[in-house]
Amino acid sequence: MAKATSPRTQVWTRHAVPALIVFIAPAILFAFSKLDLALAHIFFSPHDGWIGANSWFVNELIHTGGRWAVRIVAALALLVWLASFFLAALRSVGRPAVYFFSALALTVGIVGLLKTFTNVDCPWDLIAFGGDRPYVGLFSTRPDDLPHARCFPAAHASSGYAFMALYFLAYERSQTWARMGLAVGLILGLVFGIAQQSRGAHLISHDLWSALLGWLIPLTLYAFGFNCRLYDRQHDRST
Repeated sequence: MAKATSPRTQVWTRHAVPALIVFIAPAILFAFSKLDLALAHIFFSPHDGWIGANSWFVNELIHTGGRWAVRIVAALALLVWLASFFLAALRSVGRPAVYFFSALALTVGIVGLLKTFTNVDCPWDLIAFGGDRPYVGLFSTRPDDLPHARCFPAAHASSGYAFMALYFLAYERSQTWARMGLAVGLILGLVFGIAQQSRGAHLISHDLWSALLGWLIPLTLYAFGFNCRLYDRQHDRST
């Protein structure tokens, strides 16, 4: 008799498979074509450079401000978890808080670690955009004489997509709030990602991979790290 699939594996599969199906086709297209470069020209002018390069809105508000906002939210979640050991009123939210902090930290940390190994250039370094390096596809052999690159996946976009963990934060309580949490993460990731593309820091494919990781890492943590349980009592989900 075949062994029954565990509930946490079922949750992981139910949420991971649709994401992977959506991801595969565009990932292959970007990896084996130069569509990335063509789309990047939306943000680049041979005469004026990258449209977001000197934008206060892009550089100071979305990039620097967004980075600090993510850090502050993560720090608050960590503080709530620590305070839950001493304050009875916070005891019930301690586990969700440490999950949320861990999801943010792991997503950003893993993406940052991957950047050190993938050896992929930023658009602003490429000859097509005024740089001095040739474009090398994701799965192409990189010439040994090129400097080591650290631009893939997209770290800033991943910090936005990491907020898709809000979906799992609400998953046991309300389907409506879970979907809203998912929307928040998707919107933040898109805003952070497009801002970075407008500066020449990343290509669309970099953000695509960050979006996948921003979903799979919180999902895997929820399913296998927290056993699909963030709250002491299960509540009926509302629609």
